[in-house]
Amino acid sequence: MERLRALIVTIVLSLAAALPAGGAFAQAGPSPHAKVSLVARTRSAAPGSTVWAAVVMDLEPGWHTYWRNPGDAGEATQIAWTLPPGWRAGAIAWPAPRRLPLGPIMNYGYEGQSVLPVPLQVPADADTGRSAHLSAKVDYLICKDVCVPGEAVATLDLPVAAGPGATDAAGAKLIDAGLAAGPKAGALTATTQRHGTSVALAAAGPALAGASDADAYFYPYDSSLIDHAKPQAVERGARGLTLTMVAAPQIAHAAAAPRASGVLVVDGHAYDVEAAPGEPPPGSSGLGPPKATATGGQAPPDLGLLAALAYAFVGGLILNLMPCVFPILSIKATALAGHGDARGGARAQALAFLIGVLASFLGLAGALLVARAAGSAVGWGFQLQSPALVAILALVMLGAALNLSGLFEIGTSLQGVGSGLAGRDGVLGAFFTGVLAVVVAAPCTAPFMGPALGFALTQPAAFALAVFLALGLGFAAPFTLVAFSPALIRRLPRPGAWMDVFRKALAFPMYAAAAWLAWVLAQQAGAEGLARLLAGAVTLGLAAWLFGMFQQRRAASGGGLGLAVGAAAALVAAGAVAAVPVGSSGLASQPWSPQAVAAAQAQGHPALVNFTAAWCVTCQVNERVAFQTPEVARAFKRAGAVYFVADWTNRDAAIGDALQKQGRIGVPLYLLYDAKGDPPQVLPQLLTPGAVAGALDRAARTNAG
Repeated sequence: MERLRALIVTIVLSLAAALPAGGAFAQAGPSPHAKVSLVARTRSAAPGSTVWAAVVMDLEPGWHTYWRNPGDAGEATQIAWTLPPGWRAGAIAWPAPRRLPLGPIMNYGYEGQSVLPVPLQVPADADTGRSAHLSAKVDYLICKDVCVPGEAVATLDLPVAAGPGATDAAGAKLIDAGLAAGPKAGALTATTQRHGTSVALAAAGPALAGASDADAYFYPYDSSLIDHAKPQAVERGARGLTLTMVAAPQIAHAAAAPRASGVLVVDGHAYDVEAAPGEPPPGSSGLGPPKATATGGQAPPDLGLLAALAYAFVGGLILNLMPCVFPILSIKATALAGHGDARGGARAQALAFLIGVLASFLGLAGALLVARAAGSAVGWGFQLQSPALVAILALVMLGAALNLSGLFEIGTSLQGVGSGLAGRDGVLGAFFTGVLAVVVAAPCTAPFMGPALGFALTQPAAFALAVFLALGLGFAAPFTLVAFSPALIRRLPRPGAWMDVFRKALAFPMYAAAAWLAWVLAQQAGAEGLARLLAGAVTLGLAAWLFGMFQQRRAASGGGLGLAVGAAAALVAAGAVAAVPVGSSGLASQPWSPQAVAAAQAQGHPALVNFTAAWCVTCQVNERVAFQTPEVARAFKRAGAVYFVADWTNRDAAIGDALQKQGRIGVPLYLLYDAKGDPPQVLPQLLTPGAVAGALDRAARTNAG
């Protein structure tokens, strides 16, 4: 399909416009492979009346033009009218089309002769005794083995008379046949339902009672409703039928059934259909195939509220084990070790940490819901698509590491890090540690999280917030439960001199987190952004040293000066705004686009799409563990597969839409397409070389079979 469209574009750019011509039944010179003329149903027009005219296209054998929805490729014929003052042209009354399959694609259009009737409104003050000059400029695409754009200007002089005009036999025959071939309105009642990734259209009415369903087919007005190339399954009912159609990728994973409008052709008759989601009308079969389940071990997006809550809680638990959360574990470990037998202090900080986590998850949920309601394609981890926020977080991590290293003190431990808001007992600091933990953990998507979050953002706000609340409870549960377990608290070593060494050792995961965030910023903002961040880091280090020195001297002004300099450093780093693409792995890759994937499939190649981001630590681990291995490289070569990278480091609406269509709101996501156009296989979120190689080998066998 992509090659066909490219060919069309090339021809459009290379061909000159056709020459115009006039006259009744006239055309604009030798239009490519079609004779275009203009006819009217009557020989004259009366003031205040409606006159039917039609553009008639007689096509050379084997050539075809396109319907209002051309299907997978092509362009609909367009008519631009030039009429006398006060005259108005209505919409084309499109006759029902026919299917025009071409290899793996399905188009809709006309062969032989096509008649496009149009109602013309004559003004009440039209001058009688004069002729109205009607001109129709017709732009069309005509195809056979190749596609050629055509242009013609057909004209007609129609007298204006006081009374009704006599019928023009030739024009009336053509126009009446064209109108008869159009869909009949109001004859059927229809509804839609979802069946997995399919859409069921149920229609019923007296006109369908006893009608043969051998040629039943639904032509949608919206080109993005169904997969045109897939067959439409028919089920009979007493007074109607149900067509089950494969949904287009744009809506395949939407939560609700879509509205559907178009032309239903049954037993040689066409009916205009306007279907809304709802129960099947009486007399239609009303049954469709069972709901499809997702591949790759993931639950389907429509898993239900209780299952989504369970998935979210388990995903939150597993999120504690993801690489991006390792630095935060040092914060928790330092806090618990510092309490020893002081159960009350540990429990108070655990509750504060829990509240901070829940508040942050609910805040992220609210931001996502608001953004989605406004039409933005954002998803999980969206906050790290902002270079300014990445720079600030890198400085926060650096400040935390310098604090753990003993360069300065805020409160009694790292629990105080978080805008210097630690209280004397560390409770407020624990709250902001929970906030920081969520912000840094958000780039990771643990197993079970993807389906739960995909479900959440397709539901009412109350359900969505409940799922995010369950996710937060799972994330905070280990630290909170340990703090409330006397047996586990007793097993912790008593506070002592060892804690100073332990604390300074824990600084290094925080330095690593700061370095990782600096690398993320370099992918987003390039060398200039990284230079600004490094300048901010040096400034922050100087501020921390001055702050610590003033603390030792108990100078009251020192704290204010140090914090002010640190804030200035954050502002310096946040100035990085330029964007650059993420670097690829050692495996040769191509930038992702739906068109590129379709082109690879059309050429017989499987396609593996890696939805990734520089700020997604899980993505980077998979990149190095799974993709940068000789085993996977050999598997790609055996399968003849193409590797695509969809880089979501910076906000990209197309990638956000693609994730949403798969029922996901974050990365990583790995989709493996075979060359036959089947729905993609979803690979696990944690990859091994064997898993990737095995999936590629299975895709190769599918293509060979």
